[in-house]
Amino acid sequence: MQTLLDNIIWHTLSGPHARFAAGAGRARRYARGFSPLAGFADKSRPDFAALSACCEPGEHFYCDGWSGAAPDGWRIDLESTMFRMVWAGDPPADDEAPDAVRLEPRHAAQALALTALTRPGPFGERTLELGEYFGCFESDRLVAMAGERMHAGSYREISGVCTHPDAQGRGWARRLMLKLIHRQLQRGETPFLHVMRDNAHARGLYARMGFRDHCESVVRVIARC
Repeated sequence: MQTLLDNIIWHTLSGPHARFAAGAGRARRYARGFSPLAGFADKSRPDFAALSACCEPGEHFYCDGWSGAAPDGWRIDLESTMFRMVWAGDPPADDEAPDAVRLEPRHAAQALALTALTRPGPFGERTLELGEYFGCFESDRLVAMAGERMHAGSYREISGVCTHPDAQGRGWARRLMLKLIHRQLQRGETPFLHVMRDNAHARGLYARMGFRDHCESVVRVIARC
């Protein structure tokens, strides 16, 4: 049975995040400045003509769920698979990170620097506007963060989870995730996340926290030539 999760990028960009999207017809992408994601109404038959109308040559996008050769005018720069995992655990009893700071646009430069260093996934200077993001600071330096990106229906993604190498091993990322899970469940939402196939350590951690595999999907980075 198909659910919104099976084509979550499209359902996000054509639904709750339409105001952050560009495109028409059967293709959408986040507008420039947000995370470089693109979605298609029919993933098995992606409409690249519609996507071409809202992007420039050289722009890169992450997309998922389709296979086969790239059409003329496009190239595939990266291909792998990722797991989409959905929360199936017990509700966290409390807010695990009560002192975490709600990140705002004024924190965008620090968030970009942290994601550039740790590479949790595609991130843009306006990604913080897509949901609630929380961070931990040492003095004035952002050293850990986690937040929300895509959502459709009751599903809400946890994304941008990362910790500076100098601050690892303190459990900050886990506590920030549990804070978000606590808040999402209180709103009647279902948390989900993505993890790349080769990141077995993170996948194991998420499974121990209470996430379960929903599917494994092809993920590609594509660019217009």
